[in-house]
Amino acid sequence: MPEIAPDITVRGAGIFGLSIAWVLTRRGARVQVVDPHGAGSGSSGGLVGALAPHVPENWNDKKAFQLDSLLMAEAFWTDVQAAGGGDPGYARTGRLQPIADDHGLALALARTKGARDLWQGHAVWEVIRAKEAGDFAPYSPSGYLIRDTLTARMHPRQACAALVAALQAKGVEVVPEAPDRGSVIWATGWRGLLEVSEQVGKSIGAGIKGQSAALAHDAGPVPQVFVDGLHIIPHANGTVAIGSTSEREFDTPDGLDGQCDDLIARAVAAMPVLAEASVVDRWAGVRPRARSRAPMLGAWPGRDGHFIANGGFKIGFGMAPKVAEVMADLVLDGNDGIPEGFRVEASM
Repeated sequence: MPEIAPDITVRGAGIFGLSIAWVLTRRGARVQVVDPHGAGSGSSGGLVGALAPHVPENWNDKKAFQLDSLLMAEAFWTDVQAAGGGDPGYARTGRLQPIADDHGLALALARTKGARDLWQGHAVWEVIRAKEAGDFAPYSPSGYLIRDTLTARMHPRQACAALVAALQAKGVEVVPEAPDRGSVIWATGWRGLLEVSEQVGKSIGAGIKGQSAALAHDAGPVPQVFVDGLHIIPHANGTVAIGSTSEREFDTPDGLDGQCDDLIARAVAAMPVLAEASVVDRWAGVRPRARSRAPMLGAWPGRDGHFIANGGFKIGFGMAPKVAEVMADLVLDGNDGIPEGFRVEASM
């Protein structure tokens, strides 16, 4: 008699929930995705989409996990697009960062060896002369830039829509309400962190608001820029996304204010090529940050058959391919490959 596929409910249709649902579905599970607000309605519905690695030094589980996920991303998103036809806007176009002075130059050069050792030959971190970088590059006081080939970009809204289309092609819909069926994976964003905090009687995470903007400027398939604390991302749809703020205190989760205007002004100051570009979109939302500052993955303490996948914060899209695989391993096979720093208990 054939084995009956397990039933699994994924609550939350942001990047973690949709990615996990996709991997579970591909592995043969019968999945339902439940989100009263719809797919990509929370922090995953933003504009930026920087899949940027941590600095290649002081190696730890978080950086190793992120490296694996970034290297998985191209195949992951190619499969998603092939299944549903939606373009997630993914491309591994790299990143440029200005170097301020001689000290920064020495540090950047030292990190080239760290990248060779830690990135396993899959990408490079190098120092180039600023004049070699082309027109879409920031001013560098030292005359040099860091260029890495691991950084990628994607369009968050397109990526969520592509996952929805891929799931629909497999017969899985995102529904606003449904009773739990089988194991339950909670990928419910910052409000979910507050819910778990209330249950355990201590703060295990919170929401950090971010604002971002998109400008009408078709830069082509050039590297993104990280300068003055800003991600400046040329997307394939002819826009350049700029983000984002980090606001611990806020009155309205989706309210836009002068901080967004400041982002735009800083981006133009850093990249004068954007000076004449019109603003075509602005966004504000709240991103979930776990107390450990790493994604929070694993069993929900005291709730048998319930699991948590939360805390993507600013790196959720980059972490999503491996988060999905690790959660599928855990829920389907009982195979626990979650790093210690990512466990739910690490934030308690």
